[in-house]
Parts: sequence; C-alpha cells; structure tokens
Amino acid sequence: MPTLGAAASEKVLIERARAGDSVAFGSLVDTHANWIYRTLRGFSLQPAEADEVAQEVFLRAWRGLATFSGDAKLSTWLYRITYNEAHRRLARRDLTTAAPEQDDVTTLPDSPEHAPDARALGREFQKIAGDALARLPEEWRIAVMLRDIEGLSPKEAAEVVGVREAAFKSRLHRGRMRLRELLEPYLALSQ
Repeated sequence: MPTLGAAASEKVLIERARAGDSVAFGSLVDTHANWIYRTLRGFSLQPAEADEVAQEVFLRAWRGLATFSGDAKLSTWLYRITYNEAHRRLARRDLTTAAPEQDDVTTLPDSPEHAPDARALGREFQKIAGDALARLPEEWRIAVMLRDIEGLSPKEAAEVVGVREAAFKSRLHRGRMRLRELLEPYLALSQ
C-alpha cells in the first residue's frame, strides 16, 4: 500500500510527465513495469509477447496521459490499458500458433530457510498452480489474478475489467472455486 508521501510523489511525477518530462515518465514506468509484465503473462502471453505488449501499454499511457483525470489511481488506469492491450494481442494471435508455455505465471518467492527438497516441491507446486490458473476461463483467471495475485480491491478490479463490482465478485468466486477443485488432488497429497 503506497504511503501518503508516495501518492503525492506519484502525482508530481504524473504532472511532470504530462508536461513532457520523459524522466518523470520513466520513473512511473519503473514503478509499474513488473506487475504489468506479470499481468500480461497471466493472459497466457509468452515472455517475448508480454515484453512487446508492455511496451505498447507504456506507449499508450504516454500518449494518453493528458486524458488521465486522476479520479482513479494511476495503477487502475494502467491496469485497464494493460487489459485492453492484452485482449488486442490475443485477438490478433494466429490460431495456428502453438499454445504458450506456462512457466512462471504465479511465481512465489523461495524462502532461504527451506531445505532444497522443500524448495523443489514449492517450485513444482508453483508450476501446478500456474497450470491450473491457466486452465480457468479467461474472465475467472483475470479476476483471480487481479484480486489474489495483484491485490486490487474488488472495486478497482471491477473498474479494470469494465464490469459492476457484483459481477466481478461472482467471477472471482467462480474462479476461486474452480481453482480449488483443480488443486484439490495436490493439496490432499500434501496433508
């Protein structure tokens, strides 16, 4: 959660970027680049595709910064651009292209105090969880990603995907239930 100072600092950067300051815009890019890339990977984009689309997101943000009203958080506005750009890429994707790999959709940090075999099991479960997440219908997958991985509030996430909050919560609930079903065999083994 950003501090009051961080929010004020971001507003200053936004104003400077609106005035044409590319260094200020670069600071905004640095702040938001990692989660935008993670979000794009969650749309089943391959790493190279996610890099290209992230560049498009920031190009659109730079061009559209004058239209950013500040009513919503900058991150919510960027999520919306990211969501739209991911959909554009998926719509253009050639149907004959092989399915993208799902290697690190939900990467969780390894804890140094875990034994090597526990870390290996953790990485294996991350892969299983990433594969399960990729198997969800897109609406459910995006809801789970925005809420549970990226930490947006239901209201913010609903704004990103362009639905009412109640509809978003329904998608989230269905996604979580299906994810639980998909992971249940693996969770039962660990008990």
